[in-house]
Amino acid sequence: MVSAAQRHDIFQAIADPTRRKILRMLADKELPVTVISNHFPMSRTAVSKHLRILSESKLVSLEKVGREKRYKLQPEALLELKQWLSFYEQFWDNKITKLKHLVEEDENSDGNPRLFNEDHEV
Repeated sequence: MVSAAQRHDIFQAIADPTRRKILRMLADKELPVTVISNHFPMSRTAVSKHLRILSESKLVSLEKVGREKRYKLQPEALLELKQWLSFYEQFWDNKITKLKHLVEEDENSDGNPRLFNEDHEV
């Protein structure tokens, strides 16, 4: 059994581009490790390690069908990530609102949009 110190959280799991690609693949359907590993230039053992990390973080589940292990995305686990990111949306929204205001201000001044100079920070 894996100790709590060895478990990976969702942020560690999505930090790796290979694991993000695996999650995208599993968004459409459940797949066995053999099919998943065919999409990567690494051994099946290496892909299995990525899948174990995704499983530990509850992003994927494993189901045995005969001799085959199939992996399936568990999208409800992404809720933690969504909640964390939602806090930071205020900063993105603020920048977009400021950019919109600056563009509208420039267009209203002479009727033609112009490029920003150093006076306008976004």
